Amino acid sequence: MRVLKLISLAVLMVISVCAAAQQAPEQKAPEIKHVPIARTPANSGKEMFSSYCAVCHGKDGKGNGPAASAMKNPPTGLTLLAQKSGGKYPSQHVAAVIGGQASTPSHGSEDMPVWGPLFSSISQGHTAQVQQRINNLVEYVGSLQAK
Repeated sequence: MRVLKLISLAVLMVISVCAAAQQAPEQKAPEIKHVPIARTPANSGKEMFSSYCAVCHGKDGKGNGPAASAMKNPPTGLTLLAQKSGGKYPSQHVAAVIGGQASTPSHGSEDMPVWGPLFSSISQGHTAQVQQRINNLVEYVGSLQAK
């Protein structure tokens, strides 16, 4: 009788563990989906930011975009760039990062593209239009700075 109780208890424990394992949703690591660059107007920093930057940096620029959790390095909070640079917005550095002339932990990695060459590809190599895109993005990011 005692053996039967132990066997019954063991069977109940196995069933409980199996049931709990089936109920726990399988958690997959978030993935970044790479898609071709879309054409957005070169004269709208806000539209370009929404299309190219917000997925990682967030619509508000605070580094909380929907792809942020899937990145190896968290996206930079763009609203504090001026604060971190002694109160002056580092527009030249931001332009260099966007264009690919300055290195950062994420830009240029598998997670984060360097936008300069991508802008060149959608602008058919027109340097002036690439620079316009970069300048308008830099200006828009400047408008996001915390007051």
